[in-house]
Amino acid sequence: MSPALILAPLRGITEAAFRDIFVRFFPGFDRAVAPFISTFQGSRIKPAKFKDLLPENNRLLPVVPQILSKNAGHFIATARLLAELGYTEVNWNLGCPYPMVANKMRGSGLLPFPDKIEAFLDQAHREQPLAISVKIRLGRRNPEEIFALLPVFNTFPLSEVIIHPRTGIQMYEGAVDLDTFARCLELCRHPVVYNGDITSYAVYQRLAERFPAVKSWMIGRGALADPFLAARLKQLALPADPLPTLAAFHGELLACYQQMLSGPSPVLGRLKGLWFYLAASFSDGEKILKKIQKMKKLEPYHEFTREIFEHGTWQPDHQGENP
Repeated sequence: MSPALILAPLRGITEAAFRDIFVRFFPGFDRAVAPFISTFQGSRIKPAKFKDLLPENNRLLPVVPQILSKNAGHFIATARLLAELGYTEVNWNLGCPYPMVANKMRGSGLLPFPDKIEAFLDQAHREQPLAISVKIRLGRRNPEEIFALLPVFNTFPLSEVIIHPRTGIQMYEGAVDLDTFARCLELCRHPVVYNGDITSYAVYQRLAERFPAVKSWMIGRGALADPFLAARLKQLALPADPLPTLAAFHGELLACYQQMLSGPSPVLGRLKGLWFYLAASFSDGEKILKKIQKMKKLEPYHEFTREIFEHGTWQPDHQGENP
């Protein structure tokens, strides 16, 4: 059975323009969760924050909006606006690990407080029309925190629970905790989505064999490092030479950012965010990334990336595998 694949939200990268271009070149994803809308400044949201979620900007890949909030009233107000745009589901971000978020009791910072999460979900389910899913980590500081949360989640009609099996303070360091994830699968009454460190077909295969109950998989950093990864997991046809496809994708993305953004700095900023992951799939990725990170003008960037796509050696983690 072909896996259901979800493109993870990576703030500053996987926004609507990126998603639209990405899926035209790299098939395999079934839907995406959008980078979060934050409500911490109040229930009034600037219309510009919804641009990424306008239906006309999301025609090629179904998208689920995500809200970062610790205030149920603000969440409800935002969810109602999303319902007016035609959405039927919203994702609540309980996983963001960054201290500037977590220290304000948002994202993973809320995980040590099951009573607050229960009160939030109770109000949110009563007062807004959308189905709710949650994206979580195992805890803020301790992976055992999730076992106080799962009984709370089980009392509400959540559409799914997306679990990244690390704690918030781990950020993206250290190994994912698959043993704790296995215990979560046994205890959670909702569909569980696995998220974390899927970087190759071999990694996915090991996870799928260990967790046959998981039907949906969320991939973020792995798909930016190897944009063909979703196609590999679904065993779709792949180009004999990946570099021309990568070059064409990069060219469209660059042109889009030049049209959207004002000046070379924001354009290069977006592209450097992508190369932070993509460079790792080239044989001399560290040198590539270091050189790109130092660039401040588009002309040398054009020349350097053209050279990469014409003569670079593409060798992501899957090299040598036979799906």
